[in-house]
Amino acid sequence: MKILTVSGYKPMELNIFKEDDPRITFIKAAIEKRLIGFIEEGLEWVLISGQMGVELWTADLVFELKEMYDINIGVFPPFENQDNRWPDSIKEKYQELMMIADFYKPIYQGDYKGPYQFKAKNMWFVDKSDGCLLLMDEEYPGSNRFFYEAAKNANKDYPIFTITPADLDDAVEEIRMSDPNYWE
Repeated sequence: MKILTVSGYKPMELNIFKEDDPRITFIKAAIEKRLIGFIEEGLEWVLISGQMGVELWTADLVFELKEMYDINIGVFPPFENQDNRWPDSIKEKYQELMMIADFYKPIYQGDYKGPYQFKAKNMWFVDKSDGCLLLMDEEYPGSNRFFYEAAKNANKDYPIFTITPADLDDAVEEIRMSDPNYWE
């Protein structure tokens, strides 16, 4: 697999409302573990739409991983100015990402026109990538359900890898156990 789409929940779907929420550390650890495995098996590109939450956290990770691995990030928002209504701190992060990504191109030119743009975005990501990694709980799929359905209905062999609540629990435990004080 050379090209992987990564997506997942938006912060508010996880009841995360601040960029310094400690739970983000655990989410990033779980994503990083999976990304490193894919990179070591030949992954070259991570594709995201740049939405808040899992996708922006993944972008942070890819930039960190670039220091050790040959990995690229492509950002393909469904339309221009998707960050119009976002909080300023996240908007700044997104605008920086647009400038430093290895590739950036909105799927549709212009502002939001309708929900068809999100459906087309999901189909585009399935078409352009070799598989996907989703942070998702199938019992509570949230906004992920639309991409998940597009991925399941792909007209090709399209592996869907998930990070589940159990994987997040494992990440929490691994981080706790890496603390030298844990063993005292």
